[in-house]
Amino acid sequence: MMQFTDSHCHLDDKAFKEYLPALLTQCAELDIKRIIVPSIAPDNFTQVLSLAKRHHDNPIKIYPCLGIHPWFLKGLDDSHLDQLSKIVVASRNNIIAIGEIGLDGAIAKNAENHGQTPEDNWHHQKHFFDFQLNLAKEQNLPVIVHHRQSHDKIMPFLKRYKLNRAGIIHGFSGSYQQAIGYIDLGFKLGVGSTITYSRAKKTINAIKRLPLECLVLETDAPSMPISREVMGQEVLTVNLDNEQVENGLTVNSPANLAVNSPVNIIKIFEVLATIRPEKPDDIAIQLERNVDQLFFS
Repeated sequence: MMQFTDSHCHLDDKAFKEYLPALLTQCAELDIKRIIVPSIAPDNFTQVLSLAKRHHDNPIKIYPCLGIHPWFLKGLDDSHLDQLSKIVVASRNNIIAIGEIGLDGAIAKNAENHGQTPEDNWHHQKHFFDFQLNLAKEQNLPVIVHHRQSHDKIMPFLKRYKLNRAGIIHGFSGSYQQAIGYIDLGFKLGVGSTITYSRAKKTINAIKRLPLECLVLETDAPSMPISREVMGQEVLTVNLDNEQVENGLTVNSPANLAVNSPVNIIKIFEVLATIRPEKPDDIAIQLERNVDQLFFS
């Protein structure tokens, strides 16, 4: 029997609030056994940590991570890094990674829209990234790394720290050469919705050629929706009475809003299986081994 792990899902997001128990039941029925939940800012540290405690009786295992995302640095300073450090130390036995952290070139490029120069924004981002990598090294934890227009800036930091447990390059979208650079440092690559877009030829070709031992699956739900090419008209929306719907993909919501969901890890896996030369069962087994090796060995 194939089993799956969503290695990156913002399960604490308000999009899931009203129907989380039903969603977890759907995941269990689809053999999605583990969901890894990174934080994004100080105001959701406690929320992420409490998810696993609130749902400890559910067959789905929820694993929290703590970190500050580069999108949410406005108004943050060293006091927030100190807060992160203290809560990581206090929660060390309950978290499995530092994340979501990283560098984002698009945010820096548009910094003037938010009252910063691009140079100041890069400095701010790099300061937070550096601190969090150092925290991961001190605590012997892997990291979950966000990137966008920033591979060239991320790599020097990762080479400098040479983390023993490395981590995941979240939502990898890049070339084969960039992928190999991360793999050489011990990182695994998060395979998500990017491969469901036929136009993402560079990333698809890279994922096709890379060692299966360096890949993990992720949805980044509720962000990063799967392409219409793959999903067709299927969407996951919210049903407040938590009624189960066939295959867990379509229910009605008062707001009628479609969201990405961890159930879509199955769709991503199915696309990956068309890209890779290995048999689907062998792919599924190796993907789970990769998660085990990174977080649980």
